[in-house]
Amino acid sequence: MILSARHIARCFLLCGAAALAGCASYEHLALDKEPRLVANASELEGGGGKPIRLATLDRLVVLNNPDLWAARAKLGLGVAQVIQAGILPNPQADVTYPFVIAGPGVMQNVRAILLLDTKRDAAQNAASQIYATLLWQEWQTIGKARLLFVDIISGERTRMLISQSHKFLQERFDLTNRAMNQGNATLSALSPDLIALSDLENASNNLERLQLSRRQQLNALLGLAPGAKLALAASPDLPRIDSSAIRRQLATLADRRPDLVALQYGYRSEDAKVREAILSQFPNLSVGVASVGTSNSINSLTFGPHVTMDLPIFDRNQGGVALERATREQLYREFNARISAATGEIGALLSEQSLLSRQLADLEPRLKEARLIAEKTAAAFAQGTLDERSYVDIEVARLTREREKIGLQQAILEGQVGLATLVGAGMPQIEIEPDLPPAGRLGGPRTPL
Repeated sequence: MILSARHIARCFLLCGAAALAGCASYEHLALDKEPRLVANASELEGGGGKPIRLATLDRLVVLNNPDLWAARAKLGLGVAQVIQAGILPNPQADVTYPFVIAGPGVMQNVRAILLLDTKRDAAQNAASQIYATLLWQEWQTIGKARLLFVDIISGERTRMLISQSHKFLQERFDLTNRAMNQGNATLSALSPDLIALSDLENASNNLERLQLSRRQQLNALLGLAPGAKLALAASPDLPRIDSSAIRRQLATLADRRPDLVALQYGYRSEDAKVREAILSQFPNLSVGVASVGTSNSINSLTFGPHVTMDLPIFDRNQGGVALERATREQLYREFNARISAATGEIGALLSEQSLLSRQLADLEPRLKEARLIAEKTAAAFAQGTLDERSYVDIEVARLTREREKIGLQQAILEGQVGLATLVGAGMPQIEIEPDLPPAGRLGGPRTPL
């Protein structure tokens, strides 16, 4: 085919102008330096004005946690990678002037076409991995909020018991102190009361600091200012934990827990990269059309096929194949280690729950006995047949057992929160897609998960 050089030059100019017209334009995005902490719980997205129950807290955390907001930006990165992986490289065009020996030509890399499916497969699985990793971060953040919720409520119950014990001990200390000033008691009688009162005040101060820290941490998870008041319900409504069901479902845990799902998508992505590295052993072949110029009076060009190919004598991508295979082996072992650790953690928490439940059951009759004795003591003290010191001792002993029960209940609830986080009870759910062989995969891009 013979074309004039003038026509060829015009064609290249038009193609160049069209390519420039389709380019993206730059827009400056200034950093926002203002903190975005909410001053009032009622202003939280999803509503936080009334006493918050655990199920409501889960929703508030997902909607308002600043770290989750930042992490969700990675979803756009995954989508962009899928788009990029599905785009072929542009053909290469070259032109020289004057067209005496060689004229314009267009070349397309064949290997890029062969690698298109594997690149897209790797990018799609990497995007799904990002989504699953974000969901695992949501699970962990919800778990932290639940744990703080349980600890704050248990701490408030403990604080009330400490306050009651302090009241009794303070009354006894004041009585003994008056007796000593009147010469009816010695310093040795006052000393135990002073030590017990001091220990209780120290425990109260420590708990107050701990409660403040817990509330500030919970505020931070919700994007609230440190001093914002957050009203919590009086009891946690944790999802029911069925130990037998959890043990039965351990076999399918890898298909449901986001961190394990993310590792599987990461492994699939790396497996696609192994295939890509193997296919990259295909010689770098470019085909197209090229032209040869003439020096006759019409200044014309003659077009014909043109092929260039690398000779795979030294570099057959041995290094690339070895690197991707080693990376895949690392991910294989990392997944096995993670699922083994997950199974072990769940088993350990289930055993701990059994122990704590047994200890709580053993405490119940002793606490019941202490309550009955305290009731009789209170009646005797009101009738004047029992001295105040004995009455206070028995009441403080009862309150100590009450605090012991709260401690066991708190430990049980903390374990239930841990189990719920590990198995996903009440959490946003995910299921991994079936892993199809390379020939059965769809060619087009997909939305992650």
